[in-house]
Amino acid sequence: MKALSNMGFAFFGAALVAISYGLARFAFGLFVPAIIAELALTPYVIGIIGALPFISFVLATLVAPKAADRLGARNLAVLSGCFGVGGLALISQSSDALSLGAGVFICGICTGLMMPALTAAMQALVSRSMHGRVSSIMNAGTSIGIIVAVPTVVFLSDAWRLTYTMFAVLTGMGVIAAWYFIPSVSRVVPANAATPPPITRLQWSRLIRLSLFAFAMGFVSAPYWLFAPDLVVSLGGLPSAYTGWLWFAVGIAGLGGAVVSDLADRNNPPITQALMLMMLSSSLVLLAASPGQLVLAMFSALVFGLAYMSLTGLYLMTGIRLLPGRLSMGPVVPFMACALGQAVGSPVIGTLVVKFGYADAFAIFSVVGILVAVLSPIYPGHIDYLTEEEEQPLLEAEDTGLQAAYDQQLVDEDGNPLEPVNEEETL
Repeated sequence: MKALSNMGFAFFGAALVAISYGLARFAFGLFVPAIIAELALTPYVIGIIGALPFISFVLATLVAPKAADRLGARNLAVLSGCFGVGGLALISQSSDALSLGAGVFICGICTGLMMPALTAAMQALVSRSMHGRVSSIMNAGTSIGIIVAVPTVVFLSDAWRLTYTMFAVLTGMGVIAAWYFIPSVSRVVPANAATPPPITRLQWSRLIRLSLFAFAMGFVSAPYWLFAPDLVVSLGGLPSAYTGWLWFAVGIAGLGGAVVSDLADRNNPPITQALMLMMLSSSLVLLAASPGQLVLAMFSALVFGLAYMSLTGLYLMTGIRLLPGRLSMGPVVPFMACALGQAVGSPVIGTLVVKFGYADAFAIFSVVGILVAVLSPIYPGHIDYLTEEEEQPLLEAEDTGLQAAYDQQLVDEDGNPLEPVNEEETL
């Protein structure tokens, strides 16, 4: 294994996230128009298939923390990459709905295993004072992967089999690199870190509220990820090659999501949750109302990308804050809830498209998102609104943000955060 610097690991992790999240998971929607045309699939069937990677993501995420402890970061990352290679290769050779569904299901396993493997490696390689910055860069890998997929659609809009073969080769290169750069150890926790106390009733209440919001956001976002490209092709009459520009806009705007979520933690998370969910919902209506106008469709994609990535970042940070000391649970729960929402939303949008058409189906999901946004005052931010609990004081600026959330994860026996100084002595 070759040692990486803090920032070197951050960019390497972002590359692996780009492959496992951007290419293996979210790029699928780009090729739905070509896949529907070649395999003669209905929107309902595509909706069912679109739910499979989110289901397998949840299943893989459930076992990933134990797998990281048993297998170590390197082996888990390599295993994740191998699932990615197999799933992408199977998609490239799919001849019917069954083989296509099996391929995307396997890709979901790749996605569910990769981030826990990288988190375990980060604990061993990266200084704790840099965890927030490194995590932000790695999370940006999703947007990078989406952007990388764009040229393949622009220039190879109908050659989806060749494109997925290229994705599989690229993932294979990532497997080799993971074996070379990621340590074999499991996550490292300082010896003087206190065992986290039992989860309190108030923590469970807040965690449930966070999970419900994450589930709702995943549900509302499912139509865009799965059917936005097919909508502009079938309803708007745009060439298939143009759909790549939608994902380009999503990826570019998504890069700003980490900044928005960090600012939200420093200000008012419930208000940010309401604003971003309203933006996400409006992007659905805007796309359905103007599918034939590329400029407006790209603006819709910009709004969607910023809102989606901002919300996932906000949920990640809230989960970390709600469960201090539980490195394998706090960041995972909201992502699982979001994936479950997408798994439920995918077949629902497929059914609605068959019955009502794209415009009405997207409008229905938009209304659901707006209704959920109205409930944002009960989002578990720093001040719990509409509760009888004693209000918590606003946090100081230096106590907020992603790095501050990570700093609060490890505490000593007195409940004080462990300082990252001389951390080599505590490993």
